Amino acid sequence: MKRTGTIITLIVILIAFSAGIWYIYSKDKTDPIVYETEQASTKTIVKKTVATGSIVPKEEVLIKPNISGIIDEIFVVAGDVIKSGDLIAKVKVVPNVNSLSSAQNNINSAKTQVETSRLAFESQKSIYNRQKELFDKGVISANEFDQAQLSYDQAQQRYNQEKVNLGGAQQTYSIVKTGTARGLGASANTEIRATVGGMVLDVPVKTGNQVIESNNFNDGTTIATLADVDKMIFEGKVDESEVGKISENLPLEITVGAIENKKFDAVLDYIAPKGISENGAIQFEIKGTLAKKDTTFIRAGLSANASIILAKATDVLALKEALVQYDTETKKPYVEIATGDQEFERKDVELGVSDGLFVEIKSGITKDDKVKVWNQLKPAGPGGPGY
Repeated sequence: MKRTGTIITLIVILIAFSAGIWYIYSKDKTDPIVYETEQASTKTIVKKTVATGSIVPKEEVLIKPNISGIIDEIFVVAGDVIKSGDLIAKVKVVPNVNSLSSAQNNINSAKTQVETSRLAFESQKSIYNRQKELFDKGVISANEFDQAQLSYDQAQQRYNQEKVNLGGAQQTYSIVKTGTARGLGASANTEIRATVGGMVLDVPVKTGNQVIESNNFNDGTTIATLADVDKMIFEGKVDESEVGKISENLPLEITVGAIENKKFDAVLDYIAPKGISENGAIQFEIKGTLAKKDTTFIRAGLSANASIILAKATDVLALKEALVQYDTETKKPYVEIATGDQEFERKDVELGVSDGLFVEIKSGITKDDKVKVWNQLKPAGPGGPGY
């Protein structure tokens, strides 16, 4: 038994010795870890968020008729540049039978009133003339003559007023029948004119289309849409996760898909106070006024992207953000710089603006320092880089 125990002990020792030799051999065969290095460089770092939208005029004016009817003639097309007061279209009035009949009845009634007041005036005029003769001869008193003159003046005033009423009834009839009347000028006119100057963006009607006047109960038919294309804005939306990062008066860089190799400067001047739910996400409307510095024509409605510049650092020392580490306890940033062959030393750094790829280095390292890259590489050769 004693001999058997000795043999077992020797076998265990032999196995342990063989395992140790194999471990040492394997360690000698393992390639050493190699770390590459990179250096900081001078860059301009821009921190921004992107909003999608379109380019639209700052103000659009809808030209509507002041009378209902049928388009008789159109004098402009989309793209024309016109001035305030220029003729856009003519409307031919199609009178309503009931309105026309009512207007005609008003004329007949007014004529009757004129004739009645004329007869009354003629009667008072005769009485006045007789009383005046008697007053001149001293037959009647001044009070009696004053009463006769008052009645005469009142009759004349009523007669004149009834003539005015007749003229108004005839004018109303003319408006109902033709759309215009003598003496009203532009108040009732079949000519549709521009109320402002600018470019015609759209003419949604054609000759022969029926149009409705703008009134308290109806917006009316749009004859044309005008806008000043030199005053354009970007109109877009940002997600609720980004709206807290932006504020009014931030600079924008606008890129238009249809215009290559062009960027347009703008200023963010509106952020909607209330969001709108779209596809399960809350979106906030934003607007930015373009500052056009060249003659590039931007068509209304073009799709565009706006880069909202949150922060910008020009010509600063920058490093790839992936090379920056953070202390597990203090959470402060640091890097490791080379002090020798595969020897590194920790350096605390102060960071500035980041765009997600590069970060500004305010202090801690210089442009000449070689910063440790945290990917482990094998040396060149079988299994190494480039093999």
